[in-house]
Amino acid sequence: MSVEEQKLEQQPVFKASSFQQNKSTKKKNVWKGLKQIITSEKALPWPDEVVHYSSINAPPSFKPPEKFSDLSGLPAPYTDPQTRLRFANKDEYATIVDLPMDITAGYLALRGATSIVG
Repeated sequence: MSVEEQKLEQQPVFKASSFQQNKSTKKKNVWKGLKQIITSEKALPWPDEVVHYSSINAPPSFKPPEKFSDLSGLPAPYTDPQTRLRFANKDEYATIVDLPMDITAGYLALRGATSIVG
């Protein structure tokens, strides 16, 4: 058995011997983003029973939302009672205590919290 015959026998089973890749086309795969997919789905006439991206409604979560620090973004188990800012450790608390009220209000506004109490 020659070397060429051994190579032919070792060819993977998933490759069809009749397959020929057309290298003359230089068109690359165009990937669609989620917004493009949703827009194209909304434009089509869908029956009511078909499930697609824009028809899926998630039920409300039973888990409480996670709380993150307003300064660092780390998980925050603590909340300052005076400013209502969340913090993760004592170093962040020391920073929060020294913050002026306008900066504190800015952090609360970014989080979407109500105004400062107290």
